[in-house]
Amino acid sequence: MSPLDPTDVPALLAYDRAHVWHPYTSMTDPSPVRVVESAAGVRLRLAGGQEVVDGMASWWSAVHGYAVPELDAALADQAGRMSHVMFGGLTHAPAVRLAERLVSISPDGLEHVFLADSGSVSVEVALKMALQAQRGRGRPGRSRMLTVRGGYHGDTAGCMAVCDPEGGMHSMFAGVLPQQVFADRPPAATATDAEVESWAAGVRRLAEEHAHELAGIVVEPLLQGAGGMWTYPPACLRVLREVADEHDLVLVLDEVATGLGRTGTMFACEAAGVVPDVLCLGKALTGGYLTLAAVLCTSRVAHDLSASESGVLMHGPTFMGNPLACAVALASLELLETRGWAADVARVSDGLAAGLAPLRDAAGVVDVRVLGAVGAVQLDHAVDVPRATQAALDAGVWLRPFRDLVYVMPPYVTSQADVALVCGGVAEAVTVA
Repeated sequence: MSPLDPTDVPALLAYDRAHVWHPYTSMTDPSPVRVVESAAGVRLRLAGGQEVVDGMASWWSAVHGYAVPELDAALADQAGRMSHVMFGGLTHAPAVRLAERLVSISPDGLEHVFLADSGSVSVEVALKMALQAQRGRGRPGRSRMLTVRGGYHGDTAGCMAVCDPEGGMHSMFAGVLPQQVFADRPPAATATDAEVESWAAGVRRLAEEHAHELAGIVVEPLLQGAGGMWTYPPACLRVLREVADEHDLVLVLDEVATGLGRTGTMFACEAAGVVPDVLCLGKALTGGYLTLAAVLCTSRVAHDLSASESGVLMHGPTFMGNPLACAVALASLELLETRGWAADVARVSDGLAAGLAPLRDAAGVVDVRVLGAVGAVQLDHAVDVPRATQAALDAGVWLRPFRDLVYVMPPYVTSQADVALVCGGVAEAVTVA
């Protein structure tokens, strides 16, 4: 069999359709895909020459856009030195320097860093940290997690168990996964103090009832991502911190999607003045160049899990601390600081708020939500994804709607004019969805 010609687009698409699985797609009846030839700035160049603004930042990771000179240089320089080396028994400057940078920018008290290889794996590691910490505290019976409905934490088994068991994407596996404890979804970001307190009372009751078997609490702070782009008040995070302290639970905040500026503060938990016991980061960490995640924890968690019967954290991926990924992550964090990420996110946020506001009155629209560089339009019906995607492409924008949502998470560097273009693409998608 002769190799495929990379310029033969029909042949590529035909082989892709017959043999290549895509995320959440049927193999026997796959959704349509487009061939991307290149990417630069905030634009993807599709086969045939059309260029479209990427409203998704490659699933929220390419915060600096594409073909970024500083990230290209960091990757090339590290590749010339060492692309990979096992992390068991060895270490290297990119990993150590990245850990140093993460500790310096993260909330005070998070002192120890585990470098994982994806967002889902970072949550798996965090769950293990909570379970092992409780074993180290002499409470092996504390093996369940408290979380909230509407959450999404990844596709691996442990992560699926703490995703929404009924309305989430993994509901079909609910019967074979560990049974966790689920509180109600937090109220909307516009909730009154009374609504927040009503929700808090339910969480407190649930925690009190199950405290003897709970190891920790795990939630996405302020924004539930793939569970529905749901935003909720910072006060809810403070309640969860209080509940964790009251019952000596490990508070895990999954900031794989929200961390590193996406919601308007460097970490979403900062908006609530809350410091977790364990923090998960991913997606934007390498600016979308390579897969890498990080789990940060307090000294107490590190000490307690080390006192468990194994004496060590029971996890060790083959590509842990990959030098290429660590080097580009360092360059990405440097760019966030030097380019002024906060001003960029504020500009994008203002543009999304102005550009999506008119859709509040559009037919079929239930809600419009904006938080930092995140915008979501919720409909009263499931989106016709192929039609909505094509409508956005016709408007010069790449979007990936899901469920009842047409949403955007563009690169932070997206200009005011391109944010307006993205909003126009959302409007066209909503019209046909």
